[in-house]
Amino acid sequence: MAHESGNKPVSSAPALGRRELLGYSAAFGAAFMARQGLGDDDRAEAPPRQTIKRQASKRYDMKKAINMWAFAYPDQWSLKESLQLAKDAGFDGVELNFNLTGEFSGESTEAEILAIGKMAEQIGIEISGVCSFLFWPYSMTQNDPAKRKQGIELAGQMVEAARLLKTDNLLVVPGAVYAPWMEDFDPVPNDVCDRRARAAIRQLLPAAEKAGVSINIENIFANGFLFSPQEMIDFVDSFQSKHVQVHFDTGNIMHYQFPEHWVRILGKRIKNIHFKEFDKRQNEFTLNTFRTLLDGTTNWPEVIDELDKIDYRGYLTFEYFHPFSHYPEALIYQTSDALDWMLGRKA
Repeated sequence: MAHESGNKPVSSAPALGRRELLGYSAAFGAAFMARQGLGDDDRAEAPPRQTIKRQASKRYDMKKAINMWAFAYPDQWSLKESLQLAKDAGFDGVELNFNLTGEFSGESTEAEILAIGKMAEQIGIEISGVCSFLFWPYSMTQNDPAKRKQGIELAGQMVEAARLLKTDNLLVVPGAVYAPWMEDFDPVPNDVCDRRARAAIRQLLPAAEKAGVSINIENIFANGFLFSPQEMIDFVDSFQSKHVQVHFDTGNIMHYQFPEHWVRILGKRIKNIHFKEFDKRQNEFTLNTFRTLLDGTTNWPEVIDELDKIDYRGYLTFEYFHPFSHYPEALIYQTSDALDWMLGRKA
């Protein structure tokens, strides 16, 4: 390293060309490049640093939960092992996924579902809610009437399963104009989707009210339906029932919107929540783009503050679709630790 008398050290390395610098900046981000001493000297003065939150402003009285998709289940772990791991990691609840076949599915008997609930009770972990991928292949608004009928029947089974598990939370995807990950999906006109979705929820509502189960409508990132909080409010409020509420997903609107805004607008309609991390610095938006908590651009302090303002005291459920290939327990503990920081349980 060369030195000039009375001046700062000057590197002898040749400066990067502008095209090369732009290429690196596109890949790694201008801020990262600047930290390496490789910023563009010709650019405008850098904006002030973002304030880093080192601890939550208070301790929040909300519950930690995690969806079963984050576990190496059923490939490596049993359901019992997964529930025990969630308990050991410090979670209050686990969200179960209702499948077409298998241990917790449309094939399960009442006794088998009751046994799952009993097992969770013995371990000391709550069932925070019931979720399902089946709302996609058996969408309640799709053009195939047989599939629509089967979708509504499966949703009815989920209502009963939630009741047997003693949870009042059932996540429902009411319909879809489009599902880009399904090659053979036949697009549904927006008005038709809306009409069919409302009819399906009305059909499910009597059983849900009798069971004491809330049909929680989820916002989805790519289904072409209920893309704004105002649309969600119009849909949910139209049923005039406390058993139709909102399951708000933070990550599903992060590509173009901000979850803290949705929380303030939806208010007390929010009955349950998925916490999904997303990074606005990337352009791709698929299931593979969601990240582990805190490794993105979600303004979690603002999101949690807004939830606190509406007196939300329910579950914050981490949803992630890819268990770690190696040391899968690490994801569970890592997530619990992140939630502890976010909720002011660590300082």
